[in-house]
Amino acid sequence: MTTGAFAEATAVAPTGDGTWQGEIRPGWDIAGNTNGGYLLAMGARALLAATGRPDPVSVTGHFLAPGRAGPVTVTTRILKEGRRFATASATLEADGRPLLSVLGTCGDLSGESDSLLVDGTPPGLPPVDECVPIVATGTYPPPFMDKVEVRLHPDDARLGTDERSGVARIRGWLRLPHGEPVDSVSLVCALDAFPPTIFNTDLPVGWVPTLELTTHVRHRPAPGWVRCSYRTRFVTGGFLEVDADIWDARGRLVAQGRQLALVPLAEARPIDGTPSPGMLGG
Repeated sequence: MTTGAFAEATAVAPTGDGTWQGEIRPGWDIAGNTNGGYLLAMGARALLAATGRPDPVSVTGHFLAPGRAGPVTVTTRILKEGRRFATASATLEADGRPLLSVLGTCGDLSGESDSLLVDGTPPGLPPVDECVPIVATGTYPPPFMDKVEVRLHPDDARLGTDERSGVARIRGWLRLPHGEPVDSVSLVCALDAFPPTIFNTDLPVGWVPTLELTTHVRHRPAPGWVRCSYRTRFVTGGFLEVDADIWDARGRLVAQGRQLALVPLAEARPIDGTPSPGMLGG
């Protein structure tokens, strides 16, 4: 089992009858609200523990209430067990209040398989050292950004400023701090780990609550940084989608995600005001 800060922060322990105990750790939040990918990764840990499978293949979460730092109870139910895959559901609760409903299929991604069709390429990124690091400052960037290492494509790094790209797109490199490897569970979190794509547009800037997040993990990633791309094409009816894909150091597509989120209110701004260039980088 992978060890490190992320693994510890998403760990769950059995309490019997398909229930598990975990803890939302401080600092994994955006303006006090727990990052959705982190919360979904904790749900994925419980599904893996319940099914006895090593990897989350497809995990969907419906977010019911904002998460806060503190203990959580995860109740799991096995829906189907097959030779290759097992499917189960989970509900994360805190103080008797449901936070997240999860449905997932788990399996073993340790084997290699041929790629029969790849109609896409990793996002074009400058070398890591030429990309822009994000350093948490308290409100924006939020505390969560200290839990992952993110380096943004320079063209996408002026988000929230007058020099923003105007395209609802964010690209960059990601890894976990202190040498902790990116594994199949942390990919679930990584699919929701970058700033909102609309920060690079003229749309309102603020908290973008996720209603639903679906993640697909294709491979266990090779060691090293992973390349990430997030794109929004439609902002309609008060909703927006974010399509994400992640590629490993070998150039393989290792994960995909799609989330449905709410558009911030027109008057919304980060608590400390519009992000400035000095908030990105160190």
